Amino acid sequence: MNDKNIPFQTIDWSKIPKTEHKGETGIAYWQTLQFDGLRIRIVEYSEGYHADHWCEKGHIVYCLEGEVVNEQKDGSSSILTKGNL
Repeated sequence: MNDKNIPFQTIDWSKIPKTEHKGETGIAYWQTLQFDGLRIRIVEYSEGYHADHWCEKGHIVYCLEGEVVNEQKDGSSSILTKGNL
């Protein structure tokens, strides 16, 4: 068990730089905060983005706007729309 705490804070996302990550098609723009054992990101996907890899890590995804289709390696998929977790 991790006994380290993440300090309370507010995040000014306008000060977090965006990094560009090309997919099989399209581009994802990440703004990332890294803590011990936890990564928090805002990700913006271009139209038609399709990942070039499968991620085996667990994720919690919250859709801020638009719509995203999450495809899993086993072929299942789900659609997230604004406000969905």
